[in-house]
Amino acid sequence: MTDTRTEPGWTGVVLAGGRSSRMGRDKALLDWQGRSLIEHMRGLLREAGAQRVLVSGDYPAFDGIADETGGLGPLGGLGSVAAHLADGVLVVVPVDMPMLDASLLRRLASIDADCACFVDHVLPLRLRLNDRSRAWLRQALELPPPQRSLRALHAALDGISLPLTDTQRAQLLNCNTPEQWRELGR
Repeated sequence: MTDTRTEPGWTGVVLAGGRSSRMGRDKALLDWQGRSLIEHMRGLLREAGAQRVLVSGDYPAFDGIADETGGLGPLGGLGSVAAHLADGVLVVVPVDMPMLDASLLRRLASIDADCACFVDHVLPLRLRLNDRSRAWLRQALELPPPQRSLRALHAALDGISLPLTDTQRAQLLNCNTPEQWRELGR
């Protein structure tokens, strides 16, 4: 089920359309090593091999695509981005995962599957955008929140979950609150 080649022409997507309510300010604009988190995550996707990088969220300066319908969470953002893209492979990352490493994203991009993520983590996510995934996204956006999720997408597309070492697992830390941000030494 795996393929050691990274599919050419994959697109990176940074999910940054949330309200950042737990953080109390826009997470995408937090400073990380001299640049904003949104810039850091875009650069990380490019370093991993993305041919193109888009942002899910209202950030025109960063090729942002605003959600067509607000309040639908990450899946709503992904659906809005998908509506602007041709079929192909997406590697989707949240804006608030600064410890992520390009090698982990390259590994994810290299998997030959319609949908893949890492064990116990739905993000980052590899998604093959095609008729099947587009149809599911359209239908799912009409569902109630428990059924309208990236986990539900992964399950519906018979997604695979890749194992992680403890070191790799540490890269998947989300920073949703000021306390989590401080734990990173920021």
